[in-house]
Amino acid sequence: MKQLYIKQKVFSLSGKFTVKDQQEKDVYYVEGSFMQIPKTFSIMNTTRDEVALVTKKAFSFLPKFFVEVNGREVFTIKKEFSFLKARYTIDGAGIEVQGNWWDMDFQVLQQGEVVGQVSKEWFTWGDSYKVQILDEEMETIMIALVVAIDCVKADQAAASSATIN
Repeated sequence: MKQLYIKQKVFSLSGKFTVKDQQEKDVYYVEGSFMQIPKTFSIMNTTRDEVALVTKKAFSFLPKFFVEVNGREVFTIKKEFSFLKARYTIDGAGIEVQGNWWDMDFQVLQQGEVVGQVSKEWFTWGDSYKVQILDEEMETIMIALVVAIDCVKADQAAASSATIN
């Protein structure tokens, strides 16, 4: 089992952050597109090769995020039409999230088998998300999923604050 850490509140104005291992070494670099449509987050390995890309679909009635890993679309996260509270679904790669993804406390299943787990860590190098990867073949998909979910959360928060004002 491998453990990686993503610092909480990662989506700053610059949109750049790193994913670290247990020895606090950088394992992935994430860079967001600033003031660009469509909004994207590129996930790169230690040699700065892009291994995944999260893209928010522009000009869509309901928010939709595409996640590519190694150049091919693996899954999408889309908002469902709902009057009461925001509901999102993950489509593709046999991926299912069980638990509370708004609080970043969930398990990730593929074809019904647990491949990883995400939880909030309080006493690490600043509040962060701990990403436990049980199936190492799913490592890049797990990191892309966490980045995509955090992107969805940031987008939802921005939409909520825009409707309140």
